[in-house]
Amino acid sequence: MSKKLTAAQRKTAMAGLKGWKPVEGRDAIAKSFKFADFNAAFAFMTRVALTAEKSDHHPEWFNV
Repeated sequence: MSKKLTAAQRKTAMAGLKGWKPVEGRDAIAKSFKFADFNAAFAFMTRVALTAEKSDHHPEWFNV
């Protein structure tokens, strides 16, 4: 199971994460992704969901 990062650990980790930003008022980070079409977006979300489940991590995400 993954452990929650401290604020200092998030700051250090974010230095190497292109496009990610801290979420104001929360212990979280965020990034937006854009895809060519719905199929590409859904395929990406499926791959992430399988990996997240293996890590017992359930990200908060939105598909618009």
